[in-house]
Amino acid sequence: MAASERGVCLIRFGERSADLLALLRAEFPSAATRRDRTGLQVWIDAIVDRIEGRVASPEVPLDVRGSRFQRRVWDALSRIPAGETRSYGELARAVGCPAGARAVGRACATNRLPVLIPCHRAIRGDGGLGGFLGGVTRKHFLLERERERSARPQAAVRSSGRPRVTTSVFS
Repeated sequence: MAASERGVCLIRFGERSADLLALLRAEFPSAATRRDRTGLQVWIDAIVDRIEGRVASPEVPLDVRGSRFQRRVWDALSRIPAGETRSYGELARAVGCPAGARAVGRACATNRLPVLIPCHRAIRGDGGLGGFLGGVTRKHFLLERERERSARPQAAVRSSGRPRVTTSVFS
């Protein structure tokens, strides 16, 4: 996770801190970075709570940057209920661009805040999962997790532990 002075601006999945730091530097090449292992913990916990199903919409300030079209797509994604999906074509129609399924797919691919802006809920027109920045396996996991949570009372959801998280703050 990375944050600017405005809020969380990047979430990426990976196994090694060095790889994640390289992704951060590639995404924001002119930014000055520093690690913050404590100051961002509240936001990290909120994001993990979202993934684990303890909260539907965490209180996390976002620094969202994108074109007007991308922001419309990301807003439409955020309105899809947890555990449900919409095709790229359905999303294109919802944002007023009926022939824009590929453009919607591109907006999903450029989403810097997966999970918080739930691009994993966008699927191909034939029902296939399509792509996901965090990998199709993770996309499937997130959708299944949301469907499970939707099917049972919130009190029944249990945490499987905290993942390892690398954080950076930059300006």
